[in-house]
This record gives sequence, C-alpha cells and structure tokens, in this order.
Amino acid sequence: IVKDDVMVLTSGSQICNDAEVVSGTLEVNESLLTGESDAIIKEKGAQLYSGSSVISGKAYAKVIHTGSENYASKLANEVKKEKKVNSELLGSMRKVTRFTSFLIIPLGILLFLEAFFMRQSPLDTSVITSSAALLGMLPKGLVLLISVSLAAGVIRLAKMKILVQNIYSLETLAHVDTLCLDKTGTITDGKLRVHSVIPMANIARGETDRLVRLYTGASDDNNATFQALKAQFPPERGNRPVYKISFSSKRKWGGISFEDVGTIFIGTPEKLMASLPQNLEQELERGRRVIVIGYSGKMWKDDSALPSDIYPLYSVVLEDTIRPHTKETLEFFRKEGVEVKIISGDHVKTVSMIAKRAGLRRWHDAVDMSRLGENPDYDRLCSDYTVFARVTPKQKQELVIALKRQGHQVAMTGDGVNDLLALREADCSIAVADGSDASRQISQVVLLESNFDHLPQVVMEGRKVIHNVTRTAQVFFIKTIYSMLVSFFCLLTNRPFPFIPIQITLVDACIEAYPSFLTIFESDIRRIRGKFLPTALSHAAPFGIAVTVMIIITSLFAPFSAVQCRTVMYLLLILISMAAVVKSCFPWSILRVFICVTMAAGTFLALALLPSLFEIVPMTLAMMIWIVSGAVMAAAVIVILEYVRKKAAPNFGHSKI
Repeated sequence: IVKDDVMVLTSGSQICNDAEVVSGTLEVNESLLTGESDAIIKEKGAQLYSGSSVISGKAYAKVIHTGSENYASKLANEVKKEKKVNSELLGSMRKVTRFTSFLIIPLGILLFLEAFFMRQSPLDTSVITSSAALLGMLPKGLVLLISVSLAAGVIRLAKMKILVQNIYSLETLAHVDTLCLDKTGTITDGKLRVHSVIPMANIARGETDRLVRLYTGASDDNNATFQALKAQFPPERGNRPVYKISFSSKRKWGGISFEDVGTIFIGTPEKLMASLPQNLEQELERGRRVIVIGYSGKMWKDDSALPSDIYPLYSVVLEDTIRPHTKETLEFFRKEGVEVKIISGDHVKTVSMIAKRAGLRRWHDAVDMSRLGENPDYDRLCSDYTVFARVTPKQKQELVIALKRQGHQVAMTGDGVNDLLALREADCSIAVADGSDASRQISQVVLLESNFDHLPQVVMEGRKVIHNVTRTAQVFFIKTIYSMLVSFFCLLTNRPFPFIPIQITLVDACIEAYPSFLTIFESDIRRIRGKFLPTALSHAAPFGIAVTVMIIITSLFAPFSAVQCRTVMYLLLILISMAAVVKSCFPWSILRVFICVTMAAGTFLALALLPSLFEIVPMTLAMMIWIVSGAVMAAAVIVILEYVRKKAAPNFGHSKI
C-alpha cells in the first residue's frame, strides 16, 4: 500500500496506514491510540489512524500517510532515543570507582617513588608493595555481585512469565513511590461482562431469551458489547433474518427483522424507552453501561427512525472486567507506601467507578483533563487528584514529568501507542503482553501473561537484590576504606604498605566473595529505607577505621621484627573483617552459621598449609597477646564508632545488615 491508494475497509479490518474516508461510514476502535474504549464514528472526510481497527460499517479510504509518517509511527519514533539507566546501585558504584580511580594514579606513583628512591627498595619490591595498596581500593567484586544478584532475580521472574528487558529495572521498581496505571488493558482486560439482566416484560423468560438468542445468532456486530451479549445469550439459528440494521454509535441502536417473528432492537435506554427507570439511572451513576433489548411485531428496515410500538424486553447492565487480584495488588502497594494514580482516556465517571471497584482509596478525587485547557497546572493536579480521565498522550507525559519534578520515583503501566510518551518518561515502564508492539518494545518490564497482580513479585525481587547487596557491600567497602587510609599513613611515615597482593587476594576470596555470593539468594522483602551508598559506607566505616588504627598502633609500637609485625597486622585484619561478616549475618540462620564456620575454617586452613606463600611466620606468645589485645581494642573502637554513627545519622540504621 502506497500513498493515494484507496483501501476498502469493513468490519474487522485493521487500518494499516493513516487515511481519509472518501465514502461510507465506519465505527472505529482507537483504544490503542487514544486510550478510549468507545467506538468512534468516521464519515466522509474523517481521518483514520494506523493502529486502529474497524468495528462495523464499510467505507473507502484514501491513504494519506505511510511508514514513518503515520501518527503511530511518529509517536514511536519520538521515544526511540536511548533512555538513561536510572539505577542507584549503578550510580553508587560509578561514584566509588570514579573517586578511587582519581586517587589510584597519584597514590600509586607516590608510593612507588617513595619505596624506590627514599627507602631504596628493589624494583620488584617497590612494585609489589605499591600494587598491594592499590589492589584494595577498588571494590571490584561488588560490581560482579550486583550483576549476579540482579541476574538471579531476572531468572526467577522469567519463570513467572515476567520479562525484564533492562536488568536494573528490578532495582528501580523496588524504589518506586508512585505507580501510574492505565485503566483499559491494565486494571481491566478490555472486555465487558454482563453484570445483570433486568426483565422489562411480562413474557415467559424462555421465549424472551429465545428472541435475544436469535438476534445474537444473526448479528454481524462484534464489538465488546456484543461479545458480552453473546456470552450471556448464546447465539441460536432459527427464523430467517429478513432485514439487518447494524448497531451504530451515532444512531445508538440496531435491529434485525426475522421471518414470522418481527423485529428485535438493541440500543441505549434513551432511544428505546420513553423514560429511564430509577434503577437504571443508578447503574449509569455507578459507571456501568446499560443497553435495552426491545421487540416490535413489524418488519423494520428504516435505519433513520424507530417504530413507535417497541416493547422493552430486557435491560442489560454491562461493566468492565476487572483483572483478577487487582484489589489485592492495589492494597499491597498502599501498605508499602506506593501511591497509585489511574490515568485514562475514558469518561471521568467510568474511570472513577472502575477505580472504586478496583479498591482504590481515593477514587472520588477525579478530574476530567479535557476541560482544563491547554496549559493546566500539572503540579497542583498531581497533588490534588488520583484519577485522571480524558487524558491525551501528551498530557500523560506531562503528568509523569510533574510527578518526577516533585521528587517521586514513578512507574508507569500501559498497553497502547497513546502510552508511549509517558512510558518513555517514567523511571520504570511496564507493559502488558496483549498491548501494542511499540509499548512492549519501549518498556523495561513486560508482563507476558498480562497479569497485573504479578507486579508485587517484581517489587519483591528488587528488594531482595537491594537488601542483599547493601548487607554484603559493607565487607567490600572495609578494604576500600582501610586501603586509602593506610596508604596515606605509609606516605606520611615513609613505611611500606603492610600487606602483599597474595594476602589481599585471600581476604577477597574467603572473607568477601565466598560469604557474599552464597547469601545473595536470600529473601529479604522489607521496605527499602535509606540509600545504598551512605548505608553501606556508614556500616563499613567503623571496621575500616578499626583496621587502620590497629595497623598504625602495631607499626609504631609493636616490639616485633618487620615480618612478625606484618603477620600480626594481617591476622588482625582477618579477625576484624570476619567480625564484619559475622555482624552482617544477624539474625542467624542455618546457612549463615555454615558460611561463618566454613569461612573461618577455610581461611585459617590456607594460612596453616601455605604459610610461606602468604609470608606469615610462626606465632610467639607475645604476638598472640598482642593480637588478642588488638582485637579487644578494635572491638571497642567499632562499638564507639557504631554508637556515633547511629547518633549522627539515625536514618542509616534503617537498613539492618
């Protein structure tokens, strides 16, 4: 199909290019473009948009746009630019590596020059002592730990039919405090169901049902309303249909005449009834839809008027189908402190009633965005309202921007092209599988079974990752802290760095990597409090400072030889690092006890079997006394610094690691 081609469109046709109606009349479903589930009448001169579909009617339409010029394509192209990853874990690691990398080059050069020129050390010794100091500054295993932990969460979600297209989305959704939901396709499944059937005639129920089944069996209409009717009144083939008048949203009624029966009409109450009963008015106030099924003994083929002798048979009350477990899901987010807002293109009454049925607490705080002009105060609207109706794609985007401007972490769900701009702007974008291709491609999380109630699982997996990484990161940062502090001490006092690379490697493997990678699969789903980097550093600082203090005291005052001092300092380092691991394992579990026992056994077994490799010497009584005294003194330093930390920054204490 190229520009200026004429397409023949009938019921069920997909509109593949923007076009203009040349002749005929159509009812079109543009829900994926506008978010409105109601059919739109398209007559001569009206514009059709690619991505919409024909519900009923027949028309000839001239193609006016193709390819990237189509309305839907323009929206999709607008959001194709790469989206910046919004990850606190990734951002924190970048800060740490940027800071330590800034120090590594000058510190490395100074340590080498001092060793080679001022202490006259051999070249190989100068390189080894300098590299040992630099080796500990980067928490290199932590990046791998974060990646493995996130990957494990993604795999678990994949088993639940949840596709995570950006690995850091797990963490982002765990931090979200505002969730924006689209009504159609997210809270509802886009289908209607019959809520109740109200008899209006004194006719036997069986005979009345048969008349309706004749209509559903002969009708060519296939929109959501008629699909619900066919489910309630299974189609029946019998008397031959003589005339058919398709249901039209413009006409608001349709009818079929049957041989030897008469005509069955279906339409809105105001068309088929002289006055609206109070019970039907109440149903309309509740946001439900009401259609009336009527009967006339005449054969009727005039689609411009109705006969005067229509006899109402039934009033059928229809309502949107709420997805299963939606109430429980919204209640979960409420308890977890996440504010839920519903943004839709539907009528304000319909959206607010859907919100009420879904269990949203502030369903009555609703606003019709179509009445607010071109430049409403989005900041005020975001604060005052929870339900937004008649929202355009651009307005959805502006609402998300306003929420982010107010400091919120925003997640957005959507299924249509009309949601693309908002999905692109949100911190975390979520799509359902039965939505448009564009919405799935741009979103970070895709619910493959279109189950809205799976969202809490994504939040829980993100919490597991953040809690586990925060708990174990303190051990990695201990080495970063004492490596920098001890390096400055060595520069000021013209002393060699007390450890060699192989000694640092043993601490990395047995005390940092082994416990951390065994505990990243644990389940901790408490609410996130505080930020990752301040929390991890504040918990690591007392241990890092304690190691530094013990090294300084031992270097300056210990009455031992150089190799004995190195052994004493190395064993103190191991004991203090192990104490940090033990502290991070509270509360105890069988796995954590096993980790602590095997960590200690493996470390000391390696030292006992390979003392020459790790350059440690046999212990003397004086060395053992010094180590015990140093351990007690280090414990006192840690307790004092922990007390100061909690007093100075109580928020850090929220994340108990």
